[in-house]
Amino acid sequence: MVDRLTLDDVVAIDFHVHVEVNADGHDHLSPELREAANVYFHGEPLLPDGQAVADYYRQRKMMAVVFPVDDELTTGQPRLRNEDVLDAAVANPDVLIPFASIDPRRGGEGVAEARDLVEGGMVKGFKFHPNLQQFHPNDPSVYPLYEVLAEAGSIALFHTGHSGIGTGLPGGGGIRLKYSNPMDVDDVAVDFPDLRIVLAHPSFPWQDEALSVAMHKNQVFIDLSGWSPKYFPPQLVRYAGSMLRNQILFGTDYPLIDPERWLADFDGLELPYEVRPLILRENAIRLLDLR
Repeated sequence: MVDRLTLDDVVAIDFHVHVEVNADGHDHLSPELREAANVYFHGEPLLPDGQAVADYYRQRKMMAVVFPVDDELTTGQPRLRNEDVLDAAVANPDVLIPFASIDPRRGGEGVAEARDLVEGGMVKGFKFHPNLQQFHPNDPSVYPLYEVLAEAGSIALFHTGHSGIGTGLPGGGGIRLKYSNPMDVDDVAVDFPDLRIVLAHPSFPWQDEALSVAMHKNQVFIDLSGWSPKYFPPQLVRYAGSMLRNQILFGTDYPLIDPERWLADFDGLELPYEVRPLILRENAIRLLDLR
């Protein structure tokens, strides 16, 4: 019998965790893109399914926001089903917080899928990857999808800034960086003022833009995933410890970055002591309505 965690047991909530394969071992990325990501992140990380993620984080007394990435229309690889993530979350509700992923280019079919998912009552949010899904977040054609999220009280999590996927390949593996400027998401925050939004990653080369959007729109948060904290831009650290202390979230990008490595480097940042628990768990508890 597995000992389940309570919220009081949880030492941190990782807001950015990928489920990379399904229970049958199917990987959503092509071998070429997977190898480029491994080179960029200096290693060959594990490719966990949902249950493996749950076991890993429970051992560390952490919760994890987990999701697939629907990149099938770009890569040609069959996507991981949202249901694979949901099934793992149902089996591990003490550890896994499920987000779904739908490529906005699926149009009405994607809107209908999103509606079915939110009506099922399990999904807490949706992960968008504008680079892999090849869309500008402020494209009006995506707005029917946001309307479903806003009505349901779901969270929209957007990849922003540079992408390790495709880095170093000829033509970047066909991945266009222009889609991940956080200023596109500023329009979404204006047009959907009740939609809670997370800008994923330090948003290089648009870090100042991301900080400005979060300062101006109080429903916009920033997760710190995808980079080791020792490489964070100084202005990100400064605002995380001051004006944005209630809008910054711990995130790793696991399995590409290990949470233990991330936390060890986080300890070296010059942040007020009282800010650390806000970033590691309290801001996420509030955003996710866990209390």
